[in-house]
Amino acid sequence: MDLSQVLEIASHTDAGMVRSHNEDSIASVADKGLVVLADGMGGYNAGEVASGMATTVLTTELRQLLEDHAPHEVDPQSGQKAALKMLQQQIAKTNTSIYQASQSQRQYAGMGTTLVVALFYDNKVMVAHIGDSRLYRMRGDEFNQVSKDHSLLQEQIDAGMLTKEQAERSSNKNLVTRALGIDPAVEPEIHEYDTRPGDIYLLCSDGLSDMVSDEDIGMTLKALGANLNLAAQQLVQMANDNGGRDNVSVILIRILREYPAGHGLASKILGWFR
Repeated sequence: MDLSQVLEIASHTDAGMVRSHNEDSIASVADKGLVVLADGMGGYNAGEVASGMATTVLTTELRQLLEDHAPHEVDPQSGQKAALKMLQQQIAKTNTSIYQASQSQRQYAGMGTTLVVALFYDNKVMVAHIGDSRLYRMRGDEFNQVSKDHSLLQEQIDAGMLTKEQAERSSNKNLVTRALGIDPAVEPEIHEYDTRPGDIYLLCSDGLSDMVSDEDIGMTLKALGANLNLAAQQLVQMANDNGGRDNVSVILIRILREYPAGHGLASKILGWFR
């Protein structure tokens, strides 16, 4: 199913006001319902290499797999959806590629990247993430963070050591507890959510969430959500206006209509007339 007429996608990325180069990387494969955002870390240019490897490997490999396999199909032996298996396997492959590059080339030693991937199919979205790049959802007037950061601050919030308000003022915002490519293996957090027509999904690096409050992000989407390109540019501009201490990247996706998968001959025939 070609999802390019079902999903409206807009994105924007910027180096910010302090950094000399942009170590974020974003990519989308609209017809397959795939979007990827990565925020690299490491020595000079190494973060840029790690994030670029992440988006390139994942979009290339997943595009090919999605040509041959429907993401909603269920493996009769494991009971897992194909989408879950694809994401798990390709994220593991990407982790290995980045880790091996960091081990074999001195200039890339210690490089890694955060990651958030969204795969839309069958009126659902499967989200995989590692680190503190985030996914939010605007549904009607409600704006909520969907993913949970893999960070020291989030662990302190979960343990009751800090409130969310105290965490927002902390100087330890960039200490992630999980990243792609740092260790030989990594466990992505993967969840599936139902989608509705009119939903707006936001993927962003911490260059946005550290510089702009969730409340202001939500208000911006409410005010400018009719024009996703303008909304994406405005969010990046707000981060820069507030100091732009990091690279900032956003991807916005609007669900234009329902997109049920064909589960049998009748639904496939109906799909020809959509």
